[in-house]
Amino acid sequence: MKVTIVYDNTVYQRGLKSDWGFSCLVEVEKTPRILFDTGTNGSILLSNMQKLNIDPTSIDEVFISHPHFDHIGGLSDFLQVNREVKIYIPTSCPKPSGAKEVVSIGQPLQIHENISSTGELDGIEQSMAVKMDKGIVMVVGCSHPKMEHILQAASQFGKVYGIIGGLHGNRPESLKDLDLICATHCTQYKSEIKSLYPEKYIEGGAGRVIEI
Repeated sequence: MKVTIVYDNTVYQRGLKSDWGFSCLVEVEKTPRILFDTGTNGSILLSNMQKLNIDPTSIDEVFISHPHFDHIGGLSDFLQVNREVKIYIPTSCPKPSGAKEVVSIGQPLQIHENISSTGELDGIEQSMAVKMDKGIVMVVGCSHPKMEHILQAASQFGKVYGIIGGLHGNRPESLKDLDLICATHCTQYKSEIKSLYPEKYIEGGAGRVIEI
């Protein structure tokens, strides 16, 4: 599994642009390439992708965690470049136009052999669960639902190993059972999480590549 952070509040790789929002490319062996969320600004999204040598037309699917502007704002510009994608949205998200196919998800759903959606949690957000040998790796947008709800929903797919994405206002203690934590975007307690779990913590930022 390879996760490339394309859009984040901070920059990890020089030359990229930071902005409020989140997007990452999720690559899993023998699975379509999935763009998770699209950040706020389409021009920044596409510029960062170009600098990371990510061809937008090589992406097969888009997974939208929730319909807030900082996660869906870049979608229309992306679709101007690549309309041949399947988009997975939570049921609360308005259906975007211009894509080959749109799938609305309310309940937990396996979308590929090793990739599932938790379904829409707390009426606002879905998260992605990737099944690896080490366990389930969660990719999250903002974690608006309680972390306990996210982890409980993910546990139906296996033991949760790690989490990548925005953790909002969830307390650091809720992450104690995880082995990998990459806190990005809207995480309110990032410094506390980093201090509490130094051996588990991975720094995020646009350009960061995480291979598991």
